[in-house]
Amino acid sequence: MIPPRFEYAAPKSIGEAVGLLKSRGGEAKVLAGGQSMIPLLKLRLAAPALLVDINRIEGLDYIRESMGFLRVGALTRVATLGRSALLERRYGALHDASLTIADPLVRNLGTVGGNISHGDPSNDLPAVLLAAEGELAATGPSGERTFRAEGFFVGTFTTALAQDEILTEVRIPVPPHRSGGVYLKVEQKVADFATAGVAVQVSLGRGSECAKVGIGLTGVGPTALKAKKAEEAMLGKKATDRKAVEEAGELAADASSPASDIRGTEDYKRGLIRLLVARGLERATQRARRGA
Repeated sequence: MIPPRFEYAAPKSIGEAVGLLKSRGGEAKVLAGGQSMIPLLKLRLAAPALLVDINRIEGLDYIRESMGFLRVGALTRVATLGRSALLERRYGALHDASLTIADPLVRNLGTVGGNISHGDPSNDLPAVLLAAEGELAATGPSGERTFRAEGFFVGTFTTALAQDEILTEVRIPVPPHRSGGVYLKVEQKVADFATAGVAVQVSLGRGSECAKVGIGLTGVGPTALKAKKAEEAMLGKKATDRKAVEEAGELAADASSPASDIRGTEDYKRGLIRLLVARGLERATQRARRGA
């Protein structure tokens, strides 16, 4: 299909971009990598009066640690995450997820900010942010606002961003020593959305027990989900404690609300969550012991 007619603007600053969004009310949309927006336009599932292309704005493409956080600019390409030695060494779940998103073409063009702000419940990065207790920074007419990842995803394809705000930075707390993260997903075919996906972040105590645990789920609800009860069940326990791991898997499955579709039944997806949580806890713990 052919997209509906729209105006196009390519601002060179965040202030200019925000001003354009504000001037058009809800009739303007942001264009970053375009890997979600362009298909929506072609299928006429979106019909904005104005596309605001933010790719010419400098200073939004970076990966660095600063002031206790890993900071990733919103225009950082997904492929750049996958090539980052820092992420591979210290932020395993984010690195894993970046390598599983779609295919090389999408990863080369798609942006971190676009993946997250799109609010797709089957996207991979939101689950990682929830497991790592990440934050998001956005700029609007009143300046910068910061959101916790938990609470940012408010509905299917809906986030806490106002229509005149632009996501500018993703922040993940620098993990303590003996921490590890992993992202696992099952997909029906290569480059597909997740049938079910799990992000796990673990920090170990002196006796290799779980001192802190984060578990994020994707593909099994109207938004990415944080499995709080499963996290709590593993505190003070070891990943070798089979009973505790099984309980965490059950609690995570209970926290999910999958729908039966072409990728699988509700029961099948809950079964995947149980399995992926168990594997995720084991592998995250292995990485934590290696300090990676």
